[in-house]
Amino acid sequence: MAEDRLSVIFAALADPTRRGILARLAEGDATVSELAEPFAISLPAISRHLKVLEHAGLITRSRSAQWRSSSLNPEPLREATAWMERYRQFWDANFDRLDAHLRRIQAQTERKDR
Repeated sequence: MAEDRLSVIFAALADPTRRGILARLAEGDATVSELAEPFAISLPAISRHLKVLEHAGLITRSRSAQWRSSSLNPEPLREATAWMERYRQFWDANFDRLDAHLRRIQAQTERKDR
């Protein structure tokens, strides 16, 4: 069965450690050791997280001599954002209608209290 790309991206983003890694990579490339610093988990665990992010296309990894660095790949984030944008527009419209309804209720209540 083929994997749905958005499902793979969202599954990778579901983990707070992986989101933290992406936040760090947004500042620039980093090695596994540098990425592991803020987390209380082993280097092999960080490597497993990096494999998930790489599988989702969220990062690329390169090797230079004995160092292996990771880089953020923003394209999958753009795909996820574009998908969510439709729903943001839906919710914005609903919140605008709710806000207008609450203002009407508040105005009616204020008129009754006078």
